Amino acid sequence: MTIPIFLAIDAGTTSLKAALFDAQGHMLALDRQEYLLLTPALNVVELDPQVYWQALVSAVRSVLAQSRVAGQEVTTLCISSQGETFIPVDTQGVPLSRAIVWLDNRASEEAKLIAERFGIDKIFHRTGQPEVAPTWPACKMLWMRSCTPDIFQRTAKFLWLEDYLLYRLTGQFATSTGQQTSSLLLDIQAQDWWPEMMAYVGLASDRLGKLMKPGEPLGTLRRHAAEELGLSTRTLAVTGSMDQAIAALGAGNIAPGMVVESTGGALGIVATLTEPLFDPQRRIPCYLHAVPNTYCLLPWGQTAGMALKWFRDQFFALEAESARQAGREPYNDMTAEAGRVPAGCDGLVALPHLEGAFCPEFNPLARGVFFGATLRHGRAHFIRAILESVAFMLKRNLDLVEGLGIPVETITSLGGGARSPLWLQIKADVLQKPVQTIQVEEAACLGAAILGAVAAAVYPDIPSAVTQMVQHKEAVQPNPAHCQVYQQRYEDYVALFNHLTPMFTDK
Repeated sequence: MTIPIFLAIDAGTTSLKAALFDAQGHMLALDRQEYLLLTPALNVVELDPQVYWQALVSAVRSVLAQSRVAGQEVTTLCISSQGETFIPVDTQGVPLSRAIVWLDNRASEEAKLIAERFGIDKIFHRTGQPEVAPTWPACKMLWMRSCTPDIFQRTAKFLWLEDYLLYRLTGQFATSTGQQTSSLLLDIQAQDWWPEMMAYVGLASDRLGKLMKPGEPLGTLRRHAAEELGLSTRTLAVTGSMDQAIAALGAGNIAPGMVVESTGGALGIVATLTEPLFDPQRRIPCYLHAVPNTYCLLPWGQTAGMALKWFRDQFFALEAESARQAGREPYNDMTAEAGRVPAGCDGLVALPHLEGAFCPEFNPLARGVFFGATLRHGRAHFIRAILESVAFMLKRNLDLVEGLGIPVETITSLGGGARSPLWLQIKADVLQKPVQTIQVEEAACLGAAILGAVAAAVYPDIPSAVTQMVQHKEAVQPNPAHCQVYQQRYEDYVALFNHLTPMFTDK
């Protein structure tokens, strides 16, 4: 009997990863292919769709070679993808323009028009999005209808990045509710297209892919696609989901009480729900989960690890280069310095909002701040203050989640921040809750493999697959001795933001 092997793709903003997993969740191989986004004009962010495809081909061929797994042994292929990026194509699936990447903000005026036409409250309760930003595809499609009408009219299908790759693989036009949850086109309660918004944008449902749930079998690979990737026409393509939600699945976060926090460049939080929940003050978005018929709150912060990277590049550059030449990770040297500073940073408090604040403050004009510096504070204090500020941002959002009646019983940490024992300890101490990590760092890839394993009937359902495929490391326990000092610093952090808010202006 052939041992099932699951191929997972994580199509991110600046790179694409491919990973192979066995039925026990062991990662057999991993490859990462980077690409450079194009910014030909202010607020315009694009990429040639062929770049995504070539990255996929290279990554898949690499993991097959690394693992020595034959292409015909790969049972399923499932994709985790960045949200919102989409590609207009003709009837043959040929792109009519570059991909419009989610970071693109060309549709700011259209966002205002949509907000005025429908009202924020109605949009929130239909789509789960508490604001109308130019990020959302509905806004950009309205821009295309006005500013590039020829392309808009010629477009047979608007395909999200996952949809485009699935079409290249199978010849089928499909999209998942897990991808459409932030499009403003989907009614997340009905889990179907929102007719009023579709009509306003000028779309019929047949101009989007067939709407499916995450983890549904789509079809086997086309011969020429299988040959290009080194796979088999027996490999089954399975619908995936947006990366944050599918990473939560890969971390075992599939039921209420479970929370995942991912500290990468930004801070992302996923709190699982059985039913949609709409914050009366519209501070947290509500999304469809990668687990079918499940929802999640998804608060996030603009700058988390990005603030630490900024400090490294601006104030630790020479030391970072020396560390690299010696074969060390610069961040490890930085956190080693920070570890010599006591909890609470001797009164130094930071706001990490270098590019504005999102949840729960929603203030794009917010800025980074260090407060309380004295002559006794050194570079190590500033490093630790950044680490603590991200933990405070996490606490503020989790306090909000609990205030809405959602329990926070287990916290799983993902992303680059989860590699730092000091940062994990700070988070546990600030939250006064255990914080655990997982054995496989590539949680989005593992989540895609889990969907593939269930679609192939290797496991009867997602909980069974999670039990067998997700392994957690021993949790970091909070230090009660740090409870009081961190409670005080957290209150300082909140008060500092509130007092400075009138000064965050664009003047």
